[in-house]
Amino acid sequence: MPPTRATTEERSAVRTLLRLWPYVRPVRVRLFSAALVAIAASCTGLVIPLVLKWMVDGPVADRDPGGVWLGALYLLLLGCAEALLFGLRRWLVARPLSHVEASMRAGLYGHLQRLPVAFHDRWASGQLLSRATTDLMLLRMFLAFPLTFLLVNAVTILVGVLIMLAQDWTLGLVILVPAVPMVWTCVLFEKRYAEVARLAQDQVGDLTTVVEESVLGIRIIKGFGRHRSQARAFRDLVRTLRGTELRKARMLAAIWAVIVTLPELAIGAALFWGSVQVADGDLSAGTLVAFLSTALALRWPVESIGFLLAMSQEAATATERYFEARDALEEGEDKRPVRGTGNCATSHEPPAPDNDGIRFHSVSFRYPDASPDSPPTLAHIDLHIRPGESMALVGATGCGKTTLTALVPRLHETTSGRITLDGTDITALSREELRTLVAVAFEEPTLFSASVGENVLMGADDSAGEPELARALAVAQADFAHTLPQGTATQVGEQGLSLSGGQRQRLALARAVVGRPRFLVLDDPLSALDVHTEAAVEAALRDVLADTTALIVAHRPSTVLLADRVALLSGGRITAVGTHQELLRGNTEYAHLMSGEDHRR
Repeated sequence: MPPTRATTEERSAVRTLLRLWPYVRPVRVRLFSAALVAIAASCTGLVIPLVLKWMVDGPVADRDPGGVWLGALYLLLLGCAEALLFGLRRWLVARPLSHVEASMRAGLYGHLQRLPVAFHDRWASGQLLSRATTDLMLLRMFLAFPLTFLLVNAVTILVGVLIMLAQDWTLGLVILVPAVPMVWTCVLFEKRYAEVARLAQDQVGDLTTVVEESVLGIRIIKGFGRHRSQARAFRDLVRTLRGTELRKARMLAAIWAVIVTLPELAIGAALFWGSVQVADGDLSAGTLVAFLSTALALRWPVESIGFLLAMSQEAATATERYFEARDALEEGEDKRPVRGTGNCATSHEPPAPDNDGIRFHSVSFRYPDASPDSPPTLAHIDLHIRPGESMALVGATGCGKTTLTALVPRLHETTSGRITLDGTDITALSREELRTLVAVAFEEPTLFSASVGENVLMGADDSAGEPELARALAVAQADFAHTLPQGTATQVGEQGLSLSGGQRQRLALARAVVGRPRFLVLDDPLSALDVHTEAAVEAALRDVLADTTALIVAHRPSTVLLADRVALLSGGRITAVGTHQELLRGNTEYAHLMSGEDHRR
């Protein structure tokens, strides 16, 4: 199962966030410059109390209007400088951070395309979608604000405390008294808030999954009148997420109360003690004003600690979630020794001929998440599909037919054994090369939100055009595409749901044959067609199959008759191979399957 639930493992938010460095490095100059500008702006604000001290102890005490106006001008200039510097900081970070977010999103999308099918079988699409949207938005916000201001506020507080200690060290110590309880509160808050933040982000992923499934399955929901129950289930998830968000709000309110209250009490105590010193003549009024102004200027840097820590923890959990998907192992090249190809010194088999079709050599397969004690889905498959031959694969429901066909284009990896195409082990080919040799069509056709032509030509190289498209549509008996409102330029919509099941299946078949592949793998590609359309497609397919080597999963006798020979898959093993007539006469199980008494899938 994917790691989509909050865990109690100890983890360092800093170490987690450091994983963002490779993405930040290209824009580090602008980000560092923005941080320095923000520090300069913040320190500019700390000069204002010193100007106030000069004004109170100087022009105000001496009743000098000119000095007061000069001090006011200084304050105005400092305020404008502070505002301009903060504006410059925002300008510096806007463009590079949008680049960081875009590159991370593009990297995640590209990585997901290279992950094995088994990964996508385990992960909910909504969880992946939330990582590519909500989590990356949190990371951009973190890099834009909390990351900079954690540094800026730390420097500001340090400089401010030094200024206050320089003014009067006894008042400075009064201000520093709350530091210990505040640090302890922040450490406790960070640990607890991280768990709740992770839980909330996972629940957002669950919510996204439900919304996506409801949109894609709207016909089922409406068809069975389940909109009320679906709405109730969605409301339950919303309530759960709301409860988690309220927990976050309560925790943030608690730390905010501590962080705001303690400094206020310290400032009040400093005001009292400073007033006593002024009254005794031990402290000038200007010094007290400067001290209190500095303390008040530090209120926002101190009070924002809770907010910044919360955003940092959310960014850390978003980083964890992002890299959970990003760290998943991509489809790697098989590391097993390739036997029977070339003149490998370790091979004990004769080199295979150059034109040998498709061979399964003692192939076994077990799903990665299956129990080690469970029997394999496929066991010791030995099968040879001769060059230019079409072989039908027949078997009862759940015997592993679809799994076997998925091994040829390496949508799944064999557990043991090997598969060769014209004598070459498929693991010796790059996946890109392999998938240009092998075309596939699945029983459940998938179309994309693109035009009919774009969906079909996805199965050919970039040089293919209208002639190849027209030929493929003719083979698949998909000439209906020319009668659509914009012809083959008509957008089919998400999942192709604007078309009928038979139309989608024919377009998927056209996509499989448009590139004239050397090897063709068809998983019951005609199941949604009516009898007459099926007959027309089969007639056109015979010409295509004459020029290719094909493995066809079949359930109907009419589809079986397309093939030169038939292989019977039973209990994960090939139990019989022969022509349709031979198996009808000599194999009871095959005769039973073809009799129409068992059409269950």
